[in-house]
Amino acid sequence: MTTLAAFDAAFARCPLVAILRGVEPGAVEAIGEELVAAGFTLIEVPMNSPDPLDSVARLAKRLGGRAVIGAGTVLDVAQVAAMRDAGGQMVISPNADLDVIRASAAAGLASLPGIATPSEAFAALKAGASALKLFPAEGASPAVLKAMRAVLPKTVRVLPVGGITPDNMAPWRAAGAAGFGLGSALYKPGMTAVEVGQNARSFVAALRQ
Repeated sequence: MTTLAAFDAAFARCPLVAILRGVEPGAVEAIGEELVAAGFTLIEVPMNSPDPLDSVARLAKRLGGRAVIGAGTVLDVAQVAAMRDAGGQMVISPNADLDVIRASAAAGLASLPGIATPSEAFAALKAGASALKLFPAEGASPAVLKAMRAVLPKTVRVLPVGGITPDNMAPWRAAGAAGFGLGSALYKPGMTAVEVGQNARSFVAALRQ
């Protein structure tokens, strides 16, 4: 299975991206196991975490075949290559850097750039984005997403990221969100793996309502 096919299959199973910003490599495998047990299939380690490539490598080795692992806050082409070499398959960015998107697509990796406007969205898609990250969602609204969905191709997946909780997912879903990126409401540094697992189950339950 190609990386993009693996991403599509994982997304279809559970369209929630776990964002483990600040996670320590020594804790990441236990947290990953809890996330997978809760039903998660997409896990991101932001590049501004402690030794993020070590965490990506540990997760890719431990959870290979069960979850697609990637890096977040990827800001340049060199980081794309480093993440791929560590075993990552998914490149997530807060911005729509066309060089990063093109490099990710050329490497056969899933690319999820951050967008805030239709102009950024269409440019990212043209460069090869696999899905779009509406970021920061706190600065947008379900009404903004609904307006974007009216002009974007129906097959494009848009994931609001920022401030998403189990309680506020429904309006976004109604507006056309295909999934979500989940940050501090799912994981904060210092949480135990069990705590993360409990949060993960709450998100999965809310998604299935």
